[in-house]
Amino acid sequence: MYKEKIGHGQASGKIILMGEHSVVYGEPAIAFPFQETFIATTVEPSTAMTLDCLYFSGNLADVPSPLKSIKEAVNQTLIALHQENTTLKITITSTIPAERGMGSSAAAAVSIVRALFDYFDVTCTKEVLLPLVNRAEKIAHGNPSGIDAAATSGNDSLFFIKGQPLESFPMNVSNAFLIVADTGIKGQTRAAVSDVAKLFEQDKAKIAQHITELGRLTRLAKQVILADNVLALGNSMNQAQEQLKALTVSNEQLDRLVTTARENGAIGAKLTGGGRGGCMISLAESKEQAEKIAAALKNTGAVATWIQSLGVNN
Repeated sequence: MYKEKIGHGQASGKIILMGEHSVVYGEPAIAFPFQETFIATTVEPSTAMTLDCLYFSGNLADVPSPLKSIKEAVNQTLIALHQENTTLKITITSTIPAERGMGSSAAAAVSIVRALFDYFDVTCTKEVLLPLVNRAEKIAHGNPSGIDAAATSGNDSLFFIKGQPLESFPMNVSNAFLIVADTGIKGQTRAAVSDVAKLFEQDKAKIAQHITELGRLTRLAKQVILADNVLALGNSMNQAQEQLKALTVSNEQLDRLVTTARENGAIGAKLTGGGRGGCMISLAESKEQAEKIAAALKNTGAVATWIQSLGVNN
């Protein structure tokens, strides 16, 4: 029945714009899809259930521990489709660097679910997609917030407070370009979150001030995005970076890239994600400025850079 069929699925990367770490303590975060990076999955008929990706090629049953979330995404989706006994070849290609806070595990799950639904000619609604992705994310991250699944599968910016429904809003800052730079260092999210928790225990009043200020800056960022005020957004990003440094989640390479971006005309620059590595982001008012900043970041040690427009008018 499916002899000639090939299923296709795709998902974008994601960027946390504001609210890293403070989101753990009930403050808001803003994230959005980052279309300059993506994961694509193809599904084809096969005599055995196999997976082919950058990190593994072989029987799905034999995937190594770091890829267990992919296995979960495949198995749970086939159960949802009542196709548990099917054998398929699943091929995954990615331009999202792993362990950089760009949503690679969620994007992989989103693209797999979409590809399997496409293969079996079944419509994949958001209501079906997100629970399947979040089941895979539980394997990858233990207790996912759901923001990665929503951001890598959608088109809108997301305003998120732990335990509350995600709120989408338009990211339309005209004359604004976001530059993302990869430090080349795997993010240390778990260790960074743990260290902030220890600091909080040692000096609750002081750390609570930083966390509350990050929350205030995130709420302000949403307001200035909706008001199309790029300079105020850049200023919020700069202030957030100072708070994140005070929480010890930046590091020497991130600080160097942030400084480089600002010295080359960025109106805002900060780390994104868990910190201690991963990526940093900066904001420019023109494509030309963004390209200049990206080149300077590469010269300062960034292993990759991407530029995405933040406005429909660019």
